[in-house]
Amino acid sequence: MMMNCGAVNATTASSTSWSASHSSKVPMLLPRAICTTQRMCCVSGVHVDACVSFNVSRNCAVAKDSLGWSGTSPSLYSKQPFSKFLLPLKALVTSTSQDFPIASLIGEEKVGVLLLNLGGPETLEDVQPFLFNLFADPDIIRLPRLFRFLQKPLAQFISVARAPKSKEGYASIGGGSPLRQITDAQAEELRKSLWEKQVPAKVYVGMRYWHPFTEEAIEQIKRDGITKLVVLPLYPQFSISTSGSSLRLLESIFREDEYLVNMQHTVIPSWYQREGYIKAMANLIEKELEKFDCPEQAVIFFSAHGVPLAYVEEAGDPYKAEMEECVDLIMEELEKRKMINAYTLAYQSRVGPVEWLKPYTDETIIELGKKGVKRLLAVPISFVSEHIETLEEIDVEYKELALKSGIEKWGRVPALGCEPTFISDLADAVIESLPYVGAMAVSNLEARQSLVPLGSVEELLAVYDSKRRELPSPVTVWEWGWTRSAETWNGRAAMLAVLVLLVLEVTTGQGFLHQWGIFPSFH
Repeated sequence: MMMNCGAVNATTASSTSWSASHSSKVPMLLPRAICTTQRMCCVSGVHVDACVSFNVSRNCAVAKDSLGWSGTSPSLYSKQPFSKFLLPLKALVTSTSQDFPIASLIGEEKVGVLLLNLGGPETLEDVQPFLFNLFADPDIIRLPRLFRFLQKPLAQFISVARAPKSKEGYASIGGGSPLRQITDAQAEELRKSLWEKQVPAKVYVGMRYWHPFTEEAIEQIKRDGITKLVVLPLYPQFSISTSGSSLRLLESIFREDEYLVNMQHTVIPSWYQREGYIKAMANLIEKELEKFDCPEQAVIFFSAHGVPLAYVEEAGDPYKAEMEECVDLIMEELEKRKMINAYTLAYQSRVGPVEWLKPYTDETIIELGKKGVKRLLAVPISFVSEHIETLEEIDVEYKELALKSGIEKWGRVPALGCEPTFISDLADAVIESLPYVGAMAVSNLEARQSLVPLGSVEELLAVYDSKRRELPSPVTVWEWGWTRSAETWNGRAAMLAVLVLLVLEVTTGQGFLHQWGIFPSFH
């Protein structure tokens, strides 16, 4: 018997009791805090609905409203410098690239665009060395200063231990990550779009943990004689663990190279508010909703990559606020198209015993099933390319969990990839940044900038660095313990024991790690 799409099962309605109206923002079965705080800001070369007017000089961007600099406007992170670089909440950015005199902006300059991404193993043989690069990052596993010389030996140990399980995951999606192939395709489409918009730029790809490494991209940029560089992380929302890690590496490379120090450059830290991006996401969601028998009854399930809670609460990471606003903007766009589905946001990919951003994706799926949800459309909101977290974690693990939890119809929105509206909007973002390439960030701390010179990234990450030793590591090796206290002390004792063993291995050149071939470089 076919179900009447205009009616909701009485049992389901009574057990879930949510409002489908967008004014409720999220389904009542899983409410989340909605931030309505607005920030005024200086936005380089774009229009926002916060009614800010712009005066652009040769060397810097200046923004004023009718009251002058907005120093009293409340900020979600009012005590953190991160907000200096962010757009105002609830401000949708509309492209203005058509207003720019392209020829005069470029002149005889050689323009380059550097796309930053995480990277991923392309074959099963790449998995262990990729994991080594990941765990060798001090932002991923943090050791006390006294033991930092053990960073690489420990990364080698963990990568060898985790490689077999990781290989199973990559084998299930074809034997490797498609991330490089997709990112290369995005780079080529972005290059074509820029040329069509009269910007003859070269586009480069720099990965954080696998080829082509950021260092390799920089060497090619130097060989090509690029004189103006726009740095564009392929993470829509800024986080100190994603864009921040890549920009920190890039900053260290620039600081040590005279050519790079003198090269004009700027960074677009995040771009989740851009109208083209929002419309592109809405297009994909609308297309997938049409595949449901009762599209209006499908719950839109945004799943974002998680970060440790301490990053947000202690270090002022804007990721959570940007993610929630991004979801709101997408749903507002869908509402304009007469789609008022219930929706919610959760965070995936947590590891270790420390608390990460909540709600967790797996727990939320189970809860939705208990509430009587039968149709679920998963949206990978923090990813613009397919990789293991979408193809294996969402498509396999979470789908299986959803079906076991009572959800009957499962759908998944694909990552943006080379979606034309998305690519065109990225090109517009690059064009709009060109007047500010090489410009100094305004010194007035009350001003806000979304485009910052690379040299200002250090300030962008200052609070995180000041708290770094206090923050939990994103990857925790030891996870046993029956209480939080026991878990903490067991972890400390275990880590101490591991460090002692590693010291003995390194200093004596003997031991079971050498016998297993984990430390071949020390032979």
